[in-house]
Amino acid sequence: MQPVFVILGATAVGKTDLSLDLAELIDGEIINADSMQLYRGMDIGTAKLPIEQRRGIPHHMLDVLAVTEMANVSDYQIAGRKVIQDIHDRGKRAIVVGGSGLFIQSLLEDLQFPPGDAQVRARLEQECEELGLATLYKRLMDFDPEAGAKVNPANARRVIRALEVIEVTGQAPVTSLQALPEVVPSIRVGLRRERPELDQRISQRIDLMWKQGLVAEVTHLASQGLRDGVTARKALGYAQVLAALDGEYPMTEAPERTMIATRQFARRQDSWFGRDSAIIWRDANSLTADDVAGLQA
Repeated sequence: MQPVFVILGATAVGKTDLSLDLAELIDGEIINADSMQLYRGMDIGTAKLPIEQRRGIPHHMLDVLAVTEMANVSDYQIAGRKVIQDIHDRGKRAIVVGGSGLFIQSLLEDLQFPPGDAQVRARLEQECEELGLATLYKRLMDFDPEAGAKVNPANARRVIRALEVIEVTGQAPVTSLQALPEVVPSIRVGLRRERPELDQRISQRIDLMWKQGLVAEVTHLASQGLRDGVTARKALGYAQVLAALDGEYPMTEAPERTMIATRQFARRQDSWFGRDSAIIWRDANSLTADDVAGLQA
């Protein structure tokens, strides 16, 4: 199998334009690796590229979930690998693009998932609603402090998944942040910008989101069950607008809160990707598609 090109990096760093240029250059097709772009209707807040701006290049793993469904890494791994194989079977090149580190790792490496149980998960989700996330996280820490320390206490999906694995298997999930054996050969290219520049790009993106109608988009999705979506409702921008709609603070504060949360998220992305020694880091201001294509030589 020819290696898959991977264009990764923090939000707003400039992955999209480079991936389009590369796809045109090498006859490639793009596979989304942004967990929130999996959702139908979540377009403005995820900076999902409109169809008319995709230059006729096929894009995969977009708009595959309803906002009420959970973005599951295991399901993504299975579906994404099938897409990669299909692209290569047609003589094209696969280009994975996104900033969701675990989703990218699941595609490329031998990341295996313990069994789950939909009924247990549904009950835990209900308990999270009724008792609060802090209560569930304490339950996880009480069972295995080491495993709990590896889970972000603010990430409901991860906390619920850890407790689900504990109930199904009797053991805490093994969370390895180290590189695993590669299943899909890849050329991983990471984009970087100086922090002040990236922060400015994030601010500009959020300004554009509001001008494009993010509040109206969230309002519509709320009528479609967004508040019931364990993962979708936590998305940057969407969570802040929902909170404002629910009266937690004025809507005028939502853009600033979104900007702060997005900048914090970009730093967490950098931290995640910084552990991957296979990534070839380049300056986003100067890297071209020809440069990326040349890395396969």
